Amino acid sequence: MAIKYELIHEDKQTGARLGILHTPHGSFETPIFMPVGTKATVKTLENSEIKEVSDGLILGNTYHLWLEPGDEIVKDHGGIRGFSKWDGALLTDSGGFQVFSLSDIRKITEEGVEFRHHKSGAKLFMSPEDSISVQNNLGADIMMSFDECPPFSSTYEYMKESVERTIRWAKRGKDAHKNTETQALFGIVQGGPYMDIRKMCAEELIKMDFPGYSIGGLSVGETKEEMYTVLDGLKDIMPKNKPRYLMGVGTPDDLIEGVIRGIDMFDCVNPTRMARHGSAMTSEGRIPIKNKTYQKDMTPLDANCTCKVCTTYTRSYIRHLFKAEEYLGPRLVSYHNLFFLKNLMKNVRNAIRNDRLLEFKEEFFSKYYK
Repeated sequence: MAIKYELIHEDKQTGARLGILHTPHGSFETPIFMPVGTKATVKTLENSEIKEVSDGLILGNTYHLWLEPGDEIVKDHGGIRGFSKWDGALLTDSGGFQVFSLSDIRKITEEGVEFRHHKSGAKLFMSPEDSISVQNNLGADIMMSFDECPPFSSTYEYMKESVERTIRWAKRGKDAHKNTETQALFGIVQGGPYMDIRKMCAEELIKMDFPGYSIGGLSVGETKEEMYTVLDGLKDIMPKNKPRYLMGVGTPDDLIEGVIRGIDMFDCVNPTRMARHGSAMTSEGRIPIKNKTYQKDMTPLDANCTCKVCTTYTRSYIRHLFKAEEYLGPRLVSYHNLFFLKNLMKNVRNAIRNDRLLEFKEEFFSKYYK
């Protein structure tokens, strides 16, 4: 089997899980946050830096790499790893989220989805089999089933119909998957806010015995309370011996609340997107570094951070880089934000190990969200 999940300990206060995810390219303590390398690169960072700010497991995006440069070109390099020279572990999404979120014009059939290229407008088509074929070519350790991600506000009737089709697509994708010994394919639980549909989806996917399960359709505009309600409802349904991946979630509060609700894996573009807009995550909360407040500030971004950005540069200098529109500014803050989340997840794991996750949450929130 391509991956194996090992449950090490459950927090006595919350049931949060401490585990190890074993993959062909490394073993990783969970809960884990995975930086997003959309187009075979984590924006602004190169591989040695990515190693410093991650635990060694990052994402690639199927939709974007399929369109450019094309999955066959990536395959000719030996997959994403040979293409980008990243020697760590990789996860690819299915492309489904981008198919549905980036194209205003699309037609869903049982066979797949007809849609328009988000830039050129060219007609495109993707089926579950296409998604799996592209991901086999990209060569990630972990792959995702092709699914529809309906708006959270969809009607009950549409959501049920969509999820039933997603379940059929999951079976088709599983049947099409070739590299089962080196690539693990996850099922994706959809259903919006409707817990009976969510549970039905989870139960049907569990019957198919995927090596891991993702939870999709969250962090798409619903309230945090709605997201946490869904996670609470799924916590006791998901298999204990398989990894649980909450897709597209990466703010500090959602990471901690997700862990409390049994999640093992997270990813999000948030830390690097924030960085490009001049927003730094620190132990005292978010800092809008472009503000004039920091023009003469000689302190580091975060006095409690040991990353090479915080031990080298002042807030004043980093603000100057942004105001001067120098590329180094977003690079430095991207590095720091990812390092911050890596360290946060390390502290979360230690809190689970010591059965004090709720105390840690209170301590962290009191400073970050003061």
